[in-house]
Amino acid sequence: MTLQTEQSPALSSASRLDRQMIVILDFGSQYSELIARRIRETQVYSEVLSYRTTVEQLRQLDPKGIILSGGPNSVYDRGAPHCDPEIWNLGIPILGVCYGMQLMVQQLGGGVEQAERGEYGKASLHIDDPTDLLTNVEDGTTMWMSHGDSVTALPVGFELLAHTDNTPCAAIADHDRKLYGVQFHPEVVHSLGGQALIRNFVYHICACEPTWTTAAFVEETVREIRAKVGDRRVLLALSGGVDSSTLAFLLHKAIGNQLTCMFIDQGFMRKGEPERLIKLFQEQFHIPVEYVNARERFISQLTGVTDPEEKRKRIGHEFIRVFEQESKRLGPFDYLAQGTLYPDVIESADTNVDPQTGERVAVKIKSHHNVGGLPKDLQFKLVEPLRKLFKDEVRKVGRSIGLPEEIVQRHPFPGPGLAIRIIGEITDERLDILRDADLIVRQEINRCGYYHELWQAFAVLLPVRSVGVMGDQRTYAYPIVLRFVTSEDGMTADWARVPYDLLETISNRIVNEVRGVNRVVYDITSKPPGTIEWE
Repeated sequence: MTLQTEQSPALSSASRLDRQMIVILDFGSQYSELIARRIRETQVYSEVLSYRTTVEQLRQLDPKGIILSGGPNSVYDRGAPHCDPEIWNLGIPILGVCYGMQLMVQQLGGGVEQAERGEYGKASLHIDDPTDLLTNVEDGTTMWMSHGDSVTALPVGFELLAHTDNTPCAAIADHDRKLYGVQFHPEVVHSLGGQALIRNFVYHICACEPTWTTAAFVEETVREIRAKVGDRRVLLALSGGVDSSTLAFLLHKAIGNQLTCMFIDQGFMRKGEPERLIKLFQEQFHIPVEYVNARERFISQLTGVTDPEEKRKRIGHEFIRVFEQESKRLGPFDYLAQGTLYPDVIESADTNVDPQTGERVAVKIKSHHNVGGLPKDLQFKLVEPLRKLFKDEVRKVGRSIGLPEEIVQRHPFPGPGLAIRIIGEITDERLDILRDADLIVRQEINRCGYYHELWQAFAVLLPVRSVGVMGDQRTYAYPIVLRFVTSEDGMTADWARVPYDLLETISNRIVNEVRGVNRVVYDITSKPPGTIEWE
């Protein structure tokens, strides 16, 4: 993950809802986003910032508390990330997690050494002091460890709160200065008492109140959109996914007919989805959508192309060309609405600021279409109302403003669509085969009530043929791969243990109903080592 720099837009994003916030300083942990999500589950706002964030910048943000994340380094590594040492004098409660705890100990004069035995995985936490940080955390509860260094000597003023069989200093505190450290990861699901510990830090130690609610977010965001946009026009590239649909609803609620939604049909959507999307928005929600049929343009760009990155590149390039032409036809527009989410903000420090107004200027569309930069002469100011939200928070917002469950709970769908679920060259025949197979998959998992149990469930078409027998005759046809996975955030995933009867039904229907397929297989690869999508 790319750390945010001091110029990150997150540093200037404060609003009334953000005035009670917890800052997470990121030292390269794979769990930094997860810490932020766990804080927000307590209905308190949180932001992930770079460990390079200065004390002055922290004072400007005025957080109620600070969390130092874990990280892959040893505090003694050459070039190991260190925070501004003045942070300990801010008078703000601080919680160091794993590497963050070791850094706290080292900078305050304690001792950290490489442990004789590292500790990885589950460990029982033995509580020595059940107050403050560990209130209501059960003695002997399981916590998740992942460290090779250990604290060997506490700084002056610190006390031991808990230990494990292999780690003498598993949790520590300087109660007077409200400095705390834990050697484990309370943010991961494997730490059974982790959320109780986080709630103790947020509510009791930092004295935060639960003001980060869906209703409050919607109310303030609508007010902010109206103040920013005024009477000017906004363009939104609609995909039908939960992000862009929620954004469309939110913008329409705020500015009504000043919003223009454009749906570009590139020909790689699921069966019947473009028609259903347009009907849903225009007839049921009364939100006008400009439909652009560009199927032939896109398919012609992929003739003979088999490399997945080249597919994405060409689809992205063509999307930009179509978007440019259509936006000029429908415009002019002052603002481009993007479904940027908070993970995008964390992972990208890209900012393009208009020197006259200080507002961000769009030089790329990167949300649901995964495409590259817009032409430099096609300039919009950005409106990004969802940029503080995680995906689960977007779903809550969508539900609260009336988005139907079929969209709120929609599985993630790649921007290039079925083009990257057909391995090899894209043809009209292969698209028709995959659309029919994909429809059967969706019908059957919905019929059995498994749709909402899965993170994603879809079909993949392989560019090979195998021998089969149908009606006493030899066939030579394509195989379909079924890919069903479970996940919390898409960063890691496991293959779904769905009933054999369901797989059998899907297989029988595909082989019997989809012309050109004679074999169905099930992918049982987790992520890692595999990815969720095949391309």
